Amino acid sequence: MIPEEAPEALPGDAQDATLDAYLHQLATRRKLSKHTLAAYQSDLRQLANLCSAQPWSAVSHQEIRRHTSKLHAGGLSARSIARKLSAWRGFFDWLADHTKLAANPVAKIRAPRRAKALPKALSVDAAVQLVAAPSHGHSPALDACNRAMFELLYSSGLRVSELTSLDLAYSKVALGWVDFDSHEVIVTGKGNKMRKVPVGQPAIAALQAWLACRPAPVDGSAALFLSSRGSRMSPRVVQLRLKAHAQAVGIPANIHPHVLRHSFATHVLQSSGDLRAVQEMLGHSSISSTQVYTALDFQHLALVYDQTHPRAKIK
Repeated sequence: MIPEEAPEALPGDAQDATLDAYLHQLATRRKLSKHTLAAYQSDLRQLANLCSAQPWSAVSHQEIRRHTSKLHAGGLSARSIARKLSAWRGFFDWLADHTKLAANPVAKIRAPRRAKALPKALSVDAAVQLVAAPSHGHSPALDACNRAMFELLYSSGLRVSELTSLDLAYSKVALGWVDFDSHEVIVTGKGNKMRKVPVGQPAIAALQAWLACRPAPVDGSAALFLSSRGSRMSPRVVQLRLKAHAQAVGIPANIHPHVLRHSFATHVLQSSGDLRAVQEMLGHSSISSTQVYTALDFQHLALVYDQTHPRAKIK
């Protein structure tokens, strides 16, 4: 039977026995699943190989840091390195409770920072095709509602929750509404902060077409956008309708409302270069949240360069 208490940390077989004792403790006391135990075992066996079967008490902070750097240089993802460090740290914490271990050598060692995934944005042509293409096979009111919602999402970069919270007109309790005279939409964003965002003429026209056939709500709702049941539109229904519409017009990507928000920000930044204006229109409290779009803008410029400059690519 594998002992629950760890023996003195010694090279070779004793080191393996210590690992077995720790894994046994994870299985019997923490009741980890077989899959999780297998991951722990893999990470800890790798640690044993990296440390060349030396006593656990001889493993230093600098050695763990060096091994972490090698893993990163070898192409291992930041997520995987973070998982390994967590497994190693837990093992040495346990070992300190059972042997004379001066300090946890994995303490305060952090995995490399994960690369921040860039938001996905459509090209200008694809975005215009998506919002301008009429939807068919539904009632005229439903088609008009979809067109107005999609145009407004792209025109003003709204969050889907901001879109569905819009009312027909201003009131003391309204979270948002469209001012047709000034071509602006007023929304309440994160942190209950209200902001005004311009609305383009195609979106205004689509909204007016929707209002001309908007049915009476079943519950007397003042909501601007209504579901097929006559109640306030939900974000989930908007997501499903937009995805189905994108597939119908031949855009294979997984399109959701936030893609239109990203596309709005990217296209405005490409045209204006005004990061502060984009920040205000998106309702970001920090400019750092908006700066991600500068990377997207650079990608666009790099693509144009590669496609047009005669010396961009080596033949």
